[in-house]
Amino acid sequence: MLKKFFMNALSSFVGAWVAILLLGAVVAMVVIGIVGSMATGSETVSVKSRSVLELKLEGSIQERESADAPDPMQLMQGDFEQPQTLDAIIEAVKMAAENRNIAALYLDCGAVSASPATLNAIREALLEFKKSGKKIYAYGDALFTSSYFVASVADRIYLNPAGEISMNGLGSTSLYFKNLLDKLGVTFQVVKVGTFKSAVEPYIMDEMSGPARAQLDTMFNGMWGFIREKISELRKGVTPALIDSLVSIRNISFAPPALAVESGLVDSLLYGREIDDRLAQLVGVEKEKLNKVSPSVLLGQTPWASAYTSKNQVAVLYACGEIADGNDREINYEKLVPVIVKLADDENIKGMVMRVNSPGGSVFGSDQIGEALDYFMKKGKPLAVSMGDYAASGGYWISCCADKIFADPMTVTGSIGIFGLIPNFAGTMSKIGVNPQTVSTNPSANFPTGMKPMDERQLAVMQQYVERGYDRFISRVAKGRKMSKERVRAIAEGRVWDGMNARRIGLVDSLGGLDKAVDWTAAKAGISDKYEVAAYPQVEPNFWTIMAKQGGFSGSLIASGLKNNFEAFAEVYVRRILARERLQARMPEISVTFD
Repeated sequence: MLKKFFMNALSSFVGAWVAILLLGAVVAMVVIGIVGSMATGSETVSVKSRSVLELKLEGSIQERESADAPDPMQLMQGDFEQPQTLDAIIEAVKMAAENRNIAALYLDCGAVSASPATLNAIREALLEFKKSGKKIYAYGDALFTSSYFVASVADRIYLNPAGEISMNGLGSTSLYFKNLLDKLGVTFQVVKVGTFKSAVEPYIMDEMSGPARAQLDTMFNGMWGFIREKISELRKGVTPALIDSLVSIRNISFAPPALAVESGLVDSLLYGREIDDRLAQLVGVEKEKLNKVSPSVLLGQTPWASAYTSKNQVAVLYACGEIADGNDREINYEKLVPVIVKLADDENIKGMVMRVNSPGGSVFGSDQIGEALDYFMKKGKPLAVSMGDYAASGGYWISCCADKIFADPMTVTGSIGIFGLIPNFAGTMSKIGVNPQTVSTNPSANFPTGMKPMDERQLAVMQQYVERGYDRFISRVAKGRKMSKERVRAIAEGRVWDGMNARRIGLVDSLGGLDKAVDWTAAKAGISDKYEVAAYPQVEPNFWTIMAKQGGFSGSLIASGLKNNFEAFAEVYVRRILARERLQARMPEISVTFD
């Protein structure tokens, strides 16, 4: 009851705020969006001979375009613009390699926000592009580890003479809330299975536990070793040891740009205004006739993954976000399960690749999706999983029974464990002068109530509940990966693994991206020579996608109204925590950062 009270109150508050602010802005936004769409739609950008594909490595990169309404937190931050998508970038690079009018590729490097697996997928696509014999040039006013890792495939790398290479290694910062919760009078009782299942720690501890730190240390060192090795393979004279020396001893982030040239990380120093001269020379045209095209121009000519009428389809099903019950912005099993069933029953669908980019979430939702995938496989159709940045906990639950699992070397996966996080607001009620009184026919009528801590018997009941869920998880992994339950338990315990180690211990089958998974599925279905790809769930353009493509809401009334409203921000965050299901198969909140 208390959870519903807080949920309804917070929902009403935030809903009222957004409704009031949107009311005055929507009409103007719609008109601007429609007019803008008409204007851009009437302009055709041609791909002339000797054109250059320009990729901007800046901002955030998500899996695919979304038609969902913006996250309230985005509105509060005044940051709602259409981000770049991984599928569009990779497909544009593939098309550029085959297009005779594209003579070269240019990487405009900025501050790009993406996980290591996403960046490696782009990098792998660029390596394939180079097999066409076409050159890649890269430039940055500043080169961060994230953008430099991708740019290291380039034939020439240029850095602004007043710029820097900001390279500090890998890391992640986790916030621990126990002291704050103590001040608010909120306590959490935890039931879990898994020594490494550390997602509960921020709510019950002041600092990271030894096992949690150990698993991250192992994973980050593995990823950093992979990054150093891949850079050194393509930069003459640059060794992994030299990179560590530049980062840890010479502090290259604060060194003169000349050190970047001296060490071989970049080829020369160049001001931004000069890069077009180099590109023009590269493709053999005058600077004034240099034609740079964006990925959207190429994709506008041949839309990717839209063969919905083909009789030989390989379906690519996207499962991105937290697994939630009824949340459209996440993986909503109520919407995803019917899509899976429909694909299973569709005779035109010969096989499916599920692209998973999820840290997990609701155990119930994970179970429902897993059962629908079992139904798909019973139809005799091959199912492959392609793991993105994350496929952990519930994300691994829905992946583990596929015929073949592909992961990026820097995918975060595993986290096979379950936990329950039960809040107790008795201290909060006392602080604000509220004294709950309960009348019930049975001791457990309001169990768990949230108004008082659970006793030992109730905790034991909850622990058994969690352990049953964990045993189901272990059994599903054992069945899907053809392992003994004992073997699964040995590598489970809630521990997260990078893709390289996950392959070594048998959690994934092969290292590779989405294309590799699609090719395997087509071959398994016996349609290698005559298949087409269609992406699901289908994304239909709506108001939000139109507005994002027209420049978003930055600086708008909505942004200015919510940006400084800390109370609204805090209440939305609390609402998210309270909205989660009681039983979770979710990895800890790990955001891998390069700098």
